[in-house]
Amino acid sequence: MSEGEANVSSDDRVSSGQVVSETAGGGAAFPITNIVQIALIVKDLDEAVRNWHDRFGVGPWNFYTYGPPLVKRMTRHGEPCEYRMRIALANVGPMRIELIQPMEGDTVYAEFVRDHGYGVHHLGVLVDDMGEALSRAALAGLAMTQDGAGFGPDGDGHYAYLDTEPLMGTTIELIQRPKRRAAPERVYPAEPVAPGEPQAPVAGPGG
Repeated sequence: MSEGEANVSSDDRVSSGQVVSETAGGGAAFPITNIVQIALIVKDLDEAVRNWHDRFGVGPWNFYTYGPPLVKRMTRHGEPCEYRMRIALANVGPMRIELIQPMEGDTVYAEFVRDHGYGVHHLGVLVDDMGEALSRAALAGLAMTQDGAGFGPDGDGHYAYLDTEPLMGTTIELIQRPKRRAAPERVYPAEPVAPGEPQAPVAGPGG
């Protein structure tokens, strides 16, 4: 037995070749290293964006509608489903702000509004490999409550929500960004664009 092996306690587990320490509560630790987004659920997306921009100077905002056919694969508690929401995205320094207006379907957003009303819903955590991140989450006892994938123009991009609110007071969204972005439906405030030049998009949900 090497010195390194001798220093690994019996309470440690190994995942993907790395030692994952047990927490005091008995589950594997799930380190968070790259929070890139704060998301809020709002009643009226257009009004919320106007307030954020006109009163607080945050913007420009890119608008998207997420649901079929843009989001190719969607699940709720592991079962295929369909849902729809409107979102708007802007940056404050390096942090992305996401505003979400729930539209249709059984979602983590509608559940949050029923339980808490409107407000801060989740923190977005950037990951390089969603499959590996979800495996680590499962090892830590963190269930995936909802996800969506395939919203990039190349069929990539994936976001997944974890059931972390009882443990840390908010939800964690795992984000694997697509290589390219779909163009936004609109931008507020509208910025003049030269003829034939597309509007540069901000990242879609999940990042």
